[in-house]
Amino acid sequence: MELKTILLAEDNPKDVELTLEALNDFNLANKVEVVHDGVQALEYLRYEGKYKKRKPGFPAVVLLDIKMPRLDGIEVLKAIRNDPELKTLPVVMLTSSREEQDLIQTYSLGVNAYVVKPVDFKEFIEAVKLLGGFWALINERPLK
Repeated sequence: MELKTILLAEDNPKDVELTLEALNDFNLANKVEVVHDGVQALEYLRYEGKYKKRKPGFPAVVLLDIKMPRLDGIEVLKAIRNDPELKTLPVVMLTSSREEQDLIQTYSLGVNAYVVKPVDFKEFIEAVKLLGGFWALINERPLK
């Protein structure tokens, strides 16, 4: 069985590095595809732009930051949930936003989980390990 990719949409290079390190520490063999804004995330999912010829298949999970340039995570979530091909993709908001309105809005749009990035390094590593393990290895989802 081939392991599915994890799509990480995050514009902060330090958070990208920490997330990749955490997933690596957990020995997840899943490939992590990193995009730096919401436009790139949708291009990846829709096989557009530089992702036009990427390997077929959808990620096991999309880890989305809310505050990103060009298109924020909430807009990406809306686009995913309104796209018949993508709407069943598991989406986890991995964000530093503790704003109640973000939490309410993302859940009303159909997010699967909302995780606030811990400020503490060890807590952050642990949170990402748990996320990666669950969504990439344990969770079952429909093929379409």
